[in-house]
Amino acid sequence: MATLEAPTRRREVLDSAVIRFAGDSGDGMQITGSQFTNTTALFGNDLATFPDFPAEIRAPAGTLPGVSGFQIHFGAKDVFTPGDAVDVLIAMNPAALKTNLADLKRSGILIVNVDNFKEVDLKKAQMKSSPSRTTPSRATGCSRWT
Repeated sequence: MATLEAPTRRREVLDSAVIRFAGDSGDGMQITGSQFTNTTALFGNDLATFPDFPAEIRAPAGTLPGVSGFQIHFGAKDVFTPGDAVDVLIAMNPAALKTNLADLKRSGILIVNVDNFKEVDLKKAQMKSSPSRTTPSRATGCSRWT
């Protein structure tokens, strides 16, 4: 498996950031988000969270109705909402990517688990090909969305 590296960028200081963890229900997105929230709070940041559970009762793994998510908006100043557009999207599978990609800011960061982008996973998510195969500069294993 080839290692994909993000381009070198200058350091940016943000007043706040919105991060969304997305994957299958039962994959630990809520616990991951909760742990990230606890760590963020321990560092003195203000925050607001939004857990997102699927409406389906245990939808088949890897399908669009079974996507679960956890969003956190945090910053050094007052934060009043969990945020709208996402600065960072962490997608654990194609279904999570497909259902959440529209919320990623144009200059946002996309992180995907490339090990879960096999043909069978793409088919469950009703995708014809992996974005990393069709547009390597736009969506890669760990890349900046440009």
